[in-house]
Amino acid sequence: MRVTDVRGASVARLLPWTGTGGKPCYVVGDGTGYVSRKADEVEEIQLDMAYELLGHADGLLTEPGVTAPEIHFLARRLTESLEQVQRIAESRGSRLEAALARPEPEPEPEPEPKPKPKPQPASEPQSQPPPQSKSATSP
Repeated sequence: MRVTDVRGASVARLLPWTGTGGKPCYVVGDGTGYVSRKADEVEEIQLDMAYELLGHADGLLTEPGVTAPEIHFLARRLTESLEQVQRIAESRGSRLEAALARPEPEPEPEPEPKPKPKPQPASEPQSQPPPQSKSATSP
């Protein structure tokens, strides 16, 4: 679920924890308030724990003689961690999408270029009749 404002930009942030019954929790705001800062801290902890768990899983899976209950326990922790990381990715993706959806100012239209005058085809100069001279004879 995404809560949007009139411009279609997301104003609700999915939080990295759930509410009663596993329902998603959201915070509405500009991302600078107390709840948003706490959500940032929780996300950072969750991501750090995911990296540590991956390192632990790599070490455990290379050991000989690992028991089924150990593998099961590891699989459960990896599943929990992946759910948290997926939630963080969804939250951040929604915020990024909202930031990209904000309308950009439209550029001013460029003035239409003036048509250039067409060059006249070169024509041969027309010969002018010679000027007529008036004679000094009288009738």
